[in-house]
Amino acid sequence: MSKTIPEEEKTVRCIVCPTGCEIHVKNVKGELIIDGHTCNRGEEYAKDEFIAPKRILTSTMRVNNGLLPLIPVRTNQPVLKEQLNNILKEIAKKIVNAPIKMGDVLIENVLDLGVNIIASRDLIRV
Repeated sequence: MSKTIPEEEKTVRCIVCPTGCEIHVKNVKGELIIDGHTCNRGEEYAKDEFIAPKRILTSTMRVNNGLLPLIPVRTNQPVLKEQLNNILKEIAKKIVNAPIKMGDVLIENVLDLGVNIIASRDLIRV
């Protein structure tokens, strides 16, 4: 999915490594000016965060017959921030059955985004 570069500027705190550079990104006539990074990975992170920020979504899902009533879940890869609420709504609709193993795919290809919702822990059946 191609996104239009926003007409703005933004300061991004890089989370790629422990240095935590404060990177300034500015759109000047369609060209991104990026400064404040100490490595190429930081530059790429800031560019992605400016154009199309993504996050790993973490949440919980309801469980039938489990030792606990909820299981922690997450996306198996980052998703666009603008999709987070839609994915949360899909997770809220779903109830899974125990037993569950960490890494089990609980929702495959959620919202046709090519992203799976996976279990973040084991949960036994009672």
